[in-house]
Amino acid sequence: MKGLGGARRIDEAFEVLESVERGVAVGSPKLSAPLIFGLLNALVDAGDLRRANGLLARYGFLLREGGSLSLRVYNLLMKGCINSGLPQGAINMHDEIIRLGLKPDRLTYNTLISACVKAGKLDAALQYFEEMKDEAQKFSDAGLFPDVITYSTLLKGFGDSKDILTVHKIVSEMKTYIGLFIDRTAYTAAVDALLNCDAMKGALCIFGELLKQAGGNPELQPKPHLYLSLMRAFAGRGDYDMVKSLHKHMWLDTAGTIYPMIHEEADHLVMESALNDGQVDLAKNYLGSIITRWKRISWTSRGGMVALRTEALLGNTKSILTPYLLPQVLASDPIESVMMPFEAAQPLLGTVKLNEVAMRFFRDSAVPIIDDWGNCIGVLHREDCRELDSPLSSMMRSPPPCAVTTTSIGHVVDLIVKHRFKMVVVVNHSSLFAGTANLRAVGVFTAEQLCKLVTPVSETPGLKPSFCRSLALCCV
Repeated sequence: MKGLGGARRIDEAFEVLESVERGVAVGSPKLSAPLIFGLLNALVDAGDLRRANGLLARYGFLLREGGSLSLRVYNLLMKGCINSGLPQGAINMHDEIIRLGLKPDRLTYNTLISACVKAGKLDAALQYFEEMKDEAQKFSDAGLFPDVITYSTLLKGFGDSKDILTVHKIVSEMKTYIGLFIDRTAYTAAVDALLNCDAMKGALCIFGELLKQAGGNPELQPKPHLYLSLMRAFAGRGDYDMVKSLHKHMWLDTAGTIYPMIHEEADHLVMESALNDGQVDLAKNYLGSIITRWKRISWTSRGGMVALRTEALLGNTKSILTPYLLPQVLASDPIESVMMPFEAAQPLLGTVKLNEVAMRFFRDSAVPIIDDWGNCIGVLHREDCRELDSPLSSMMRSPPPCAVTTTSIGHVVDLIVKHRFKMVVVVNHSSLFAGTANLRAVGVFTAEQLCKLVTPVSETPGLKPSFCRSLALCCV
């Protein structure tokens, strides 16, 4: 049941539970508190409070102690409120715990503090923090004193709110707390909080202390994401030397796996730091190496924005992304002015078998497919031709990408570049509204046609561009 719950197969978990209740489950197990608690824990992890409450309503009698639910159950329900995006519900549950005469433990307070942080009630988080320490001292309960989870949660909340004074106070208290072992998670939370507050020197001091402690304890070696946090902060400030040093040491001193996504972002941050430091040529070199290594760069990412800034500073003549122009046309011209007539594209019937026209695909990388009535029903690509005895319609991509005759050339080029379409079918406006099953095509525009229209910037000095776009991948 715990495994089914963890796999989010909740309905199956309930079916197993009902079979146990009816006595027909394999092995004849009996209903017990551990069985119910395991499923409740899985529901809480999934944030499914509705079924968690339903489970308690039906089987909660197995979890009651002295007539009421145990503190362990309430701790789980509070966690469920947070996981389901209802932190206020966890805070309200504290009153019910006190009303029932239950004594909150460390987990209760840590969950309450986490709920307050997520709800943005930092004053209440500090109140529970002080109450936690007072209760621990009052009852001399070492198990109730704050732990690294408590401090890490508070640092996250006050770091996000940029309350530098409280962050310094929490870090100082955590470091002077006798008997508290500050683990990697707590060090990371302290560095992140100080970075969020723009306290760069303080963040570096804590990071240096972490590296020093890691020399004697490998379990304290920082994870790659901490290096990325520091690199992001210093890249924004244009501290190229610091970012370059962090990039180098990330490979030597980090714990865990440096996944390609992390490696790629780290490369982007080195490029950003060089650009913000005013070293445009160096940023250009990094951009070239990034494109060579990663074969791509997302324009919506932070690194993509840096690449755009670099390109803007370099200008067309020094561009590393090889802009192309369409000097023969205007981007606003309708696509019908440059399209190939549909008959010239030599469409093939969808009922024809591949072995009858196989040689056609040695010449053309994409061919439009029509039905018996001449409607365009799809496009068959060379790489999809795998079954010689199969009809073309079984291998085509349908519906085909379409544009009406009045669509601008610029928009069609965007479609080809963005989605890597090899062919866009051009139809009349009225045909498009008749449905994709009745597309009376009047023409096509292909990536190969686009490549024949373009001219590199370097070959057209002084020419005002009508359209500019990187075509490195669209004609492949």
